[in-house]
Amino acid sequence: METSTFHSNAASVTFENVTKVYGGSVTAVDAVSLHVETGNLVTLLGPSGCGKTTTLRMIAGLEMATGGRILIGEQDVTLLPATDRDVSMVFQSYALFPHMSVAENVGYGLTVSKLPKAEVRDRMEEGLALVGLAGYGDRLPSELSGGQQQRVAVARALVLEPQVLLFDEPLSNLDAKLRRKVREDIRDIQTSLGLTVVYVTHDQEEALAVSDRIIVMNNAVIAQEGTPRDLYDAPKDRFVADFIGEANILACEIEAVSGEQARVRIGPISRTLNARNLPAGAAKLAVRPKRVVLLPPGQPESLKGNLVKATYVGSHLEYRVETEAGEIFAIAEDDGKPFAQGDDVSVTFADKGPVLLPS
Repeated sequence: METSTFHSNAASVTFENVTKVYGGSVTAVDAVSLHVETGNLVTLLGPSGCGKTTTLRMIAGLEMATGGRILIGEQDVTLLPATDRDVSMVFQSYALFPHMSVAENVGYGLTVSKLPKAEVRDRMEEGLALVGLAGYGDRLPSELSGGQQQRVAVARALVLEPQVLLFDEPLSNLDAKLRRKVREDIRDIQTSLGLTVVYVTHDQEEALAVSDRIIVMNNAVIAQEGTPRDLYDAPKDRFVADFIGEANILACEIEAVSGEQARVRIGPISRTLNARNLPAGAAKLAVRPKRVVLLPPGQPESLKGNLVKATYVGSHLEYRVETEAGEIFAIAEDDGKPFAQGDDVSVTFADKGPVLLPS
């Protein structure tokens, strides 16, 4: 990277009360306001139909907003077509030209822009080097693996030196091991070059792994935004808790509140937790499966449980436990002494395990 001539034109992205309505009645994005800081990777995360891809396409200019304003840097681009926006997009399908070589695919946008051939060649070669494909220029896309084809698509976007780089479910067509490698490559390139990236996925693990910030969308609006740790450790509501990594949602009682601390009881278990502005009374608690602790039966201050399912999945064990507080899903490391289906157990929570849900 020391000899890199890549020039980052990174700019921020701002939505001001942006709405997208189809056919006069179907609201895909509903008065969304967001800000992506220059040089950050921000992920739009959510289930199918939540509005995340429509939001991405409005940044690109592939969909036009029905209302509100979209800014890239200081420029209002709300009414600009895609061809007049300094944005590049990497698609789930790669969208490579099968009859063109890798080099021709990567340099295509530069050639269309009528840049000198020598500059096109230099930027194409650097683009391929950035994604680890130096020397692959003469091959056809059909001669590459899926992961290599996706890297070609990334290089093609990078060489245009856009203000904003957009990714639409870029890893969906790759197997699990390759997804991990390519997402690491994308994150490394983004951080080393200081790119502004908006990244769409429905994969929670992918979002947690690559993002500076995550915007969780549901039913055309933003459910919550924050850092990966913010969302994982302090979900705003039941939807976010269950969508960002699985969560057990359990009924509890807030016995007393003192300042920012609440004394919370769930059966015989008592914990002092962040009150999250909740009053005393009935409430809901979210507990991550990895923060559920299973012990031999008869432990004090624990829920009595019976294992209805025990599954070995290689790296860990998954348990479903029937308790007085309802069924609880737990994940435990394989310590060589697993519980078996039908066992009675005691169920408690790690000290940092439970979190109260404000909504």
